Amino acid sequence: MVTSIADVLAGAAIAGFFSAETFSNHLLTIIMLCISTACLYGGGIVFNDVFDADLDKIERPERAIPSGKVSLRQASIFGSILLLIGVIAATLVSLTSGLLALAIALFALLYNKISKHHYFWGPLNMGCCRGLNLLLGVSIIAGALWQWYFLALVPIIYIFSITMISRGEVHGGSRLNLYIAAILYCIVTSFLLCFSYLNNKLLLSAVILIPFLWMIFRPLSKAIQNPIGKNIGGAVKAGVISLILMDAAWAATFSTIYTALIIACLLPVSIFLAKAFAVT
Repeated sequence: MVTSIADVLAGAAIAGFFSAETFSNHLLTIIMLCISTACLYGGGIVFNDVFDADLDKIERPERAIPSGKVSLRQASIFGSILLLIGVIAATLVSLTSGLLALAIALFALLYNKISKHHYFWGPLNMGCCRGLNLLLGVSIIAGALWQWYFLALVPIIYIFSITMISRGEVHGGSRLNLYIAAILYCIVTSFLLCFSYLNNKLLLSAVILIPFLWMIFRPLSKAIQNPIGKNIGGAVKAGVISLILMDAAWAATFSTIYTALIIACLLPVSIFLAKAFAVT
């Protein structure tokens, strides 16, 4: 959830929302979009457990539904309410934001119900959810979406790689997938460096990108050396949490170092929550 809020803040930074005048006059809109993305993320997580209830009885019996703490019906209702709140909150900002939120909800359901177990479409589907989430933040400024819509490609590639390698979390995975992920990570980094260079923010962005690269490649390297479930799970967890630093890098490139630091401050929060709740 914290990483999804970071996505929206990064999108808003790309749109130019954090200029003094715009921010002070439209603070409520960014709050509504943060509520929207948090609910959409939460709803997606709930439906992940709903559709995986039978599988979790075998692989993860400690989860809420297979353990009997929550019924399948209760979880379905709760997930639906979260998705509905997410769409409504975004629609209160603008119709465009509402349509993006609706698309995120539909892609999340599509992933959880159908595409999750497909080698290619599953990771692409999940990547689209994150790409749309970044655009949800961009939509906070009218007209900015049509200027920067193509930047959604970056989180799509990044999340595609993470989702692809996550298939080995339980029983171990393939080194080939891990090498492909490393290549995709490099492509994502190249995109970020390119835009930071074009905006004359290369040095500023590097301050964020260096710890970002350390966080994603260190556990990935460990998983490549020994692709057992535990190591792959660590690489996936680090990749998801590191989204916050990627978002901070976007903010450093398109806004100010202060905006980037605000987003980066979400990192320790996410790390703390990851210790209490499953990230993947």
